[in-house]
Amino acid sequence: MKESRSEEILKKAILMEKRGKAFYEQVAKNTDNEEVANIFQIMAKEEKTHIDYLSEQFKYFKENNKFKKDKLEAKDDSDDAIANLILSGDIKNKISAAGYEAAAINAAIDMETKAIEVYSEHAKKTNDKNEKELFQWLSDWEKGHHKILNELSKELQEEIWNDNAFWPF
Repeated sequence: MKESRSEEILKKAILMEKRGKAFYEQVAKNTDNEEVANIFQIMAKEEKTHIDYLSEQFKYFKENNKFKKDKLEAKDDSDDAIANLILSGDIKNKISAAGYEAAAINAAIDMETKAIEVYSEHAKKTNDKNEKELFQWLSDWEKGHHKILNELSKELQEEIWNDNAFWPF
């Protein structure tokens, strides 16, 4: 039996989340910076939440040929925890703007951008109300991650520009 478009997109979404989780866990493992490791561990935990939720939806869809209607759980406090770590200022001082951690942050931004695109696109294309809600919720959650990572990357970039006198004035 051929898979439906919904099953394909759910499988793709689960795979993206698994790759993100593996990436975040690897960065957390390979950095010597405890605060950076903590940020990436939190991100990995959030990806695991997405994997579990999408897997549950996939199973339900396979059995019922429709999406499970349930109340999407509100985002936990992970975004706030990450933002507080970043905004504390300490972490920015411990990350080299041209180092491994900064490169990992930029790679994470690219992954989050891709996830937002996939989820937003699917939310726009579907006519199923529950499916639309699911993918819009995921897109919005990824946008929160994207914003936080972008803010940190921008601050690191400005820091390296200042340190290296890249400013034309």
